[in-house]
Amino acid sequence: MEFYHNPRCGKSRTALGILKDNGIDPDIREYLKNPPTKQELEAVIKKLGISPLELIRQGESIFKEKYKGKNLSDTEWIEAMLTHPILIERPIFIKENKAVIGRPPENVLNI
Repeated sequence: MEFYHNPRCGKSRTALGILKDNGIDPDIREYLKNPPTKQELEAVIKKLGISPLELIRQGESIFKEKYKGKNLSDTEWIEAMLTHPILIERPIFIKENKAVIGRPPENVLNI
């Protein structure tokens, strides 16, 4: 089990607390300090069952400055997240072959 975490994010901290309160102690990955590789990010997207664009935090200033209004391919969106990990939606809880975005934080219990 792995948890993509940003300790500065309230929803990420809340979701991690929910997991721990339910006896779940995942490996914590501070993805801003230790970003995923291309293969890892592609695997997470597949486990989430979404498109790369759906994993993008569109409210981030870097998105608004560089990507808003652009029609990029899935590969280009993945490259954007690899270049700017802050664009990756958080938190993400990964368990075996499934993953879920913790928004709202209670979603982490859905797998």
